[in-house]
Parts: sequence; C-alpha cells; structure tokens
Amino acid sequence: MKHTMRLLTAIFAGLFGSAHAGQGEKVDYEAPKVSGINQDGATVNFADVYAKGPTVVFFYPKANTPGCTKQACSLRDAFAELKKDGVQVLGVSFDKAEAQKKFQQDHSLPYDLIADPEGKIVEAFKVEKMLKGMVSLASRQAFLIKGGKVIWHDAKASTAEQADDIKRVLAETK
Repeated sequence: MKHTMRLLTAIFAGLFGSAHAGQGEKVDYEAPKVSGINQDGATVNFADVYAKGPTVVFFYPKANTPGCTKQACSLRDAFAELKKDGVQVLGVSFDKAEAQKKFQQDHSLPYDLIADPEGKIVEAFKVEKMLKGMVSLASRQAFLIKGGKVIWHDAKASTAEQADDIKRVLAETK
C-alpha cells in the first residue's frame, strides 16, 4: 500500500507540479517595463521603481477579499523591515483605482496598489488569469526583481506568509 501511495504521489507531482505556496523558483530574465495607475490616480513607471532597489511585485485576485487581505497585510506588517533592505513593493490586480484606494485605506497599506482593469500588467508579467463567473481575476503570484531582472517567481504565492517568503529569498540572494 505504501509503495502504491508513493507511486501515485510521484505521478501526481509529475503531472501537476509539486510546488507549494511560497516555494517559488529562481529565475533570471528582464523585468517587464510597464506602467500603471496607482490608487491615487498617479502613473507608476515600474522601471523607475526597480531602479530604487529590489522590488516585490505581487498579484492578487481581488482587493478586500480574505486571502488578498492576508497577502497584502503580510507585506504591510514586514514593510519597515523590507524597507531597511531597500525593498520596494507594488501590488497589482484587475481592480480599478477606487477599489485599490479603499483597500489601501482599509488596511493601512504603505505601498502602491496598481489598478490593471485591462490586464496589461498581468499580461506583461505572464500572470495566469482566472474566471469567477464572468469576471477575470489575476492569479495570486509574486515576483522579486533586482537590477531590472526578475530573480524569483512564485506562481503559487502565499497569503499570510508572503513577506516571510520574500525575506527568505532576499537572504538567499545576498
């Protein structure tokens, strides 16, 4: 029985992947040079943000939903520590600027939330889209960018542990 279970586990992992939330993978490619509108209606040029230091770009399905709130608040709670290492943070979803503003205010998020209702940023980062009813949502993912290059990508980003995952990867890349 144990042998059968191990075999099934190996087959399942081979077919569907074995990545766990927060594990991510080290990568090395140019970060998308895109721009978007933040919660205040101002244009944010991602390349300008990358130039300031290591940058976390995280994607979430919908502002003010439970999992997205946990993910955003994880980064909020670690923001002072991340800033000591010069880390910039940008959150992105299909939500409009007004919804991003409310999300930021409701949870005292100290970083920009980018409105991407047309999905241009989602597309540039090649983030998978999900459908909920007739509404497109970005899948939960996270990227770490250093020197204009994506160095880590987590296609199954964590919620409550998002900041810990980022801190671990930053420590591994020093």
